[in-house]
Amino acid sequence: MAPRPKLGQHFLTDGGAAERIVAALGNLKQLTVVEIGPGRGVITELLAGRARNVLAVELDRELAAQLSGRFAPEQVSVIERDVLNFDFAAASARAGGRLAVVGNLPYSITSPILLKLAASHAALESAVLMVQREVADRVAAAPGGRDYGVLSVTVQMHGPVEKLFTLPPGAFSPPPEVHSTVFRWRFAPRFAELGVEKEPFLRFVRGAFAQKRKTLANNLRAAGITSQAIAAALPQAGIETQARTEAVSIEALAALWRSLNTPRH
Repeated sequence: MAPRPKLGQHFLTDGGAAERIVAALGNLKQLTVVEIGPGRGVITELLAGRARNVLAVELDRELAAQLSGRFAPEQVSVIERDVLNFDFAAASARAGGRLAVVGNLPYSITSPILLKLAASHAALESAVLMVQREVADRVAAAPGGRDYGVLSVTVQMHGPVEKLFTLPPGAFSPPPEVHSTVFRWRFAPRFAELGVEKEPFLRFVRGAFAQKRKTLANNLRAAGITSQAIAAALPQAGIETQARTEAVSIEALAALWRSLNTPRH
């Protein structure tokens, strides 16, 4: 079957890479694995023999039909659906435990999928995902570099991220114009540990990174926080007055949020 560019389909053809991706998930004997965009089933084939069962979520009708005809339903359940509409919580409840996730994510909807997984964290144990190299760099970025931003903080607040390996365009058919990186994400949210409320804190982070060339203080003022409150909170969080947000760690951002949200007498 010919790939459909409109769906962002670049099928993995490197069998060795598929083995490494599945191996990165660890022991799957007792786990249900959700595969996002199984495509031609290169990874599905390996999962079918190792996982307790596989939920293959495929948007393309023809590919879903091919996969259904290829695998026994008790081994691989093929679900023809947009993964953004997939209910991970319900799947976890049916499985009787948290899920593992694997997938070669379509470039055009990578960020929405990552946000969907973050929102579904309670149902998930870990994910091994392949994305455009530049996106993986942003997801795993540490403070101080240009890649560190809202996506870095949002993903890492839901658990640690580890880049595993990078594949060239030739590992896919048709070859994309970019390299792809595989990373592992273990779901262990940090909101309670850092003393922040999830949604208010993530809104605060989006405001803090709103203009990369501005200082953190200027971004916070633009978000409606008073200069007086900012001036009092920055030193309490151990942040320099002229610091840019991309230089500030997740822990310091959390400390700043706590300071700004602590009633003053």
